[in-house]
Amino acid sequence: MDMNQYLEVFIEESREHLQNVNDQLMRFEKNTDDLGYVNEIFRSAHTLKGMSATMGFDDLAQLTHKMENVLDAVRNHQLDVHTEVLDALFESVDALEIMVQSISEGGDGQLDVKLLVQKLQRIVAEEPVAQHAASSIEYDELVQTLLSQTADQGFNAFEITVQLERTCLLKAARAYMVFDVLEQAGDVIKSAPTVQDIEQEKFESSFIVILVTNESQEKLQASIMEVSEVESVKIAAVPVKKETEMEELVSPEVAAAIQEVTVSAPSKSPVEEKRQPSNNKTIRVNIDRLDSLMNLFEELVIDRGRLEQISKELNNSELDETVERMSRISGDLQTIILNMRMVPVETVFNRFPRMVRQLSKDLGKQIELQIVGADTELDRTVIDEIGDPLVHLLRNAVDHGIEMPQARLENGKNEKGTIRLKAYHSGNHVFIDLEDDGAGINREKVLRKALDRGIIDGKTAETLTDKQVYELIFASGFSTAEQISDVSGRGVGLDVVKNTIESLGGSVTIDSNEGYGSRFSIQLPLTLSIISALLVQMSEERYALPLSSIIETAIVQPKEVMHVHGQKVIDFRGAIIPLLDLKELFTVPNSVQGDRYSVVIMKKGEKTAGLIVDSFIGQQEIVLKSLGHYLPGVFAISGATILGDGQVALIIDCNALIK
Repeated sequence: MDMNQYLEVFIEESREHLQNVNDQLMRFEKNTDDLGYVNEIFRSAHTLKGMSATMGFDDLAQLTHKMENVLDAVRNHQLDVHTEVLDALFESVDALEIMVQSISEGGDGQLDVKLLVQKLQRIVAEEPVAQHAASSIEYDELVQTLLSQTADQGFNAFEITVQLERTCLLKAARAYMVFDVLEQAGDVIKSAPTVQDIEQEKFESSFIVILVTNESQEKLQASIMEVSEVESVKIAAVPVKKETEMEELVSPEVAAAIQEVTVSAPSKSPVEEKRQPSNNKTIRVNIDRLDSLMNLFEELVIDRGRLEQISKELNNSELDETVERMSRISGDLQTIILNMRMVPVETVFNRFPRMVRQLSKDLGKQIELQIVGADTELDRTVIDEIGDPLVHLLRNAVDHGIEMPQARLENGKNEKGTIRLKAYHSGNHVFIDLEDDGAGINREKVLRKALDRGIIDGKTAETLTDKQVYELIFASGFSTAEQISDVSGRGVGLDVVKNTIESLGGSVTIDSNEGYGSRFSIQLPLTLSIISALLVQMSEERYALPLSSIIETAIVQPKEVMHVHGQKVIDFRGAIIPLLDLKELFTVPNSVQGDRYSVVIMKKGEKTAGLIVDSFIGQQEIVLKSLGHYLPGVFAISGATILGDGQVALIIDCNALIK
């Protein structure tokens, strides 16, 4: 069988199972009395083992098999849970993730796991897990009645004993393959041990099934023996009484039950009993297909804008009506496509509890990570980029924010620190707040480091507010760490955070209270592909400003413009804000601004500025296109868009204009 066609599904489902194991292990570590977590971990590990064996990834299958032994010993109260057990299981998950990642990158998924396997074996001290031998199968009244009904229809009934090789490693997987052969030949009435016990490998090396079929014994024997690691098969015909002979022997209860029971085989999932059809109506879609769909729709948005403009020029009522209807339908289609691309931030958040746990152990700290709003959704293009910045912020909070347990106790705090990661929607944005109850930011320490590194001069340092001082930690190469470690202190991190978030059209702000903690707040747009923008005119050129960066528009008289230290400023609702001129910034020729200024009031976090343009054109949804690799780093331009008349408008990066 060609397994390559199933590889993508295997990788995706393996990652889901590993994430579930990670999550349940974290919960179990906090409450080791609740064996429900262990059962959930066991199920995921068992499924992963079966999939790995089927796909031929032996190292994966071997390691998950040894994990199962430990988990089974725990849930059967044969093994006390302690730090060594949990650490070994976490190490195993790390190794499994490395192997799955190798497979996803085209590798063979092999990894030297001998030492880890030995560690797991030492933990259970090679004690065999309680097994259930395949005893003689019981023919109760219900089974006999069912067999008699099938006999009247001309079917044969066989008792089949299957003996697997003693050295068989994946017994449940081999049993599944045998059941698959039997399912194709007929219907399985009963098994010993039960299907559940076989699935969980609670049998020595043999099992018995009762099969109803019209196949011959010889053909059944040959088919089962084709399954690898089957040592022997014994098939015996089951003597069955005719239904007329059974009528007097059947109790009323069994007779009623027979009306509802149908002869059925096990389901096609590994050694599971048949379940009712699922009502789940979701399907897996390759993300490349969604990207292609989005690209096609972006072209449709451009053509829609062109049609709207043509409609206005021709002033034809029928055309106007048709274009209006098309715009409405395409708007609904846009909403559906964008929603299809939305992904919960939990896909990023899920990896953080393990990371914080490990960092806490490395640093000798006690830290609890609280996650709120993990179901908040973002476009996958934003999700793909936001992971690394959050990792930097978390590592910063663990290393610089949370104090050592003894220091916390001396300051009247709980020795266990808390980091809270919260995501929520607000308008067309998603906010992610990272808050800790640690030491906060020391203003003087930050200023001293900034002065030492030449980031600011002494005169400037005297005028900075607390928030301006806090923002100095985003400067390139800035670090307050006294020692270089694997966690932080190498002068990289928070500048990357700021640059990445701003490149996504977002912003990050800091608030801190020394001695009590800090909060980093990230603001992000819901999507990056299609955005609402304000089109403005500058001479013969047109520019687009994302509405997410705009507070409002205003008309300003020249007499209202003031000058402070050579900078134009205006009084905007009681606050003095800088005034920028797009004509001067981009050297736009033949700009005509008249006797009053058209001003766009922009925001970047808590900062505000005004931008002078020639005139406003209006609001429009635009498709953001990259300038490509041949135009990197163009000042204050984040991309371009094609307008309805076919002309290109540059998209202004408002964050780059506000200092």
